[in-house]
Amino acid sequence: MGICKCPKRKVTNQFCFEHRVNVCEDCMVTNHPRCIVQSYLQWLQDCDYNPVCDLCMFELGKDDCVRLSCYHVFHWACIDDMGQKIPNTTAPSEYTCPTCRTPLFPPSHLVSPVAEALKQKLASVNWARAGLGLPLLIEQVKPPQENRKIQVADSYSNAHQIKDTSKIQQNSVISENTHLVVHVEDSTMSRNESQIPKRIFQDFHDSKDVLYDHDENKYRRKSALEWLLRWWKSFWRPIPRGRLYYHRYCVRIILLVIIITTVLILFSWLGEIVTRDDPALDIHNNPNIRVANVKET
Repeated sequence: MGICKCPKRKVTNQFCFEHRVNVCEDCMVTNHPRCIVQSYLQWLQDCDYNPVCDLCMFELGKDDCVRLSCYHVFHWACIDDMGQKIPNTTAPSEYTCPTCRTPLFPPSHLVSPVAEALKQKLASVNWARAGLGLPLLIEQVKPPQENRKIQVADSYSNAHQIKDTSKIQQNSVISENTHLVVHVEDSTMSRNESQIPKRIFQDFHDSKDVLYDHDENKYRRKSALEWLLRWWKSFWRPIPRGRLYYHRYCVRIILLVIIITTVLILFSWLGEIVTRDDPALDIHNNPNIRVANVKET
């Protein structure tokens, strides 16, 4: 779950596999009309995707596309051709998504940008207007002709195998306010003052602290050096009020002792190397020191 990048900054669990960002339904309609969008947990399980239409197996980026209420994307010409081959006596509930078998027509009480865009698209053809409960058109708006041949199976029931996927629903939306006003009682306020001060807390999304991941490199694999720097800088950040911080001080003291010990050992080793072959420090060459030759018996 994350926050989308559109100005509304909505909390969503939908994830664009192509651009690797969290997207809400407004983002799907405006900025990601042909992208493969599924839940973030599904992307964590398998990040591989194939940007093709499941009906004709051609790429989605070349022709006009439509996104169903289950967020699966197809060529509009393929959906229209599939709907025309279904008998007119078929109940609206029998029109389903070729991929997950969820209802093709969005419920009348569903209010969402994806559902509204889908209803506008379906309202342009007579076979879909009947399922939406709208009167038929005298002159039907036909989808644009394509240069390639659309390969759609004659039998809709045998077009694809049924995939075990569940319908994904949009999570709740947080408030769009970027500032939060909280009334805080000040213990040091004078007795004559009757007003309660207001403290405005600014949002943190513009922070440039390197300790936090930004959207640009959020999903990039990090090296061991970056993890070490993040761990090291975490000990020197300001300690929040009310949180136990004796553990952090103990770690700092231990690290300081280790550094001092390492420096002393290093200097001792370097000094031994420098004075190892110095004749001035040889006791046999010093006239003030007499060394007796002791004979072993």
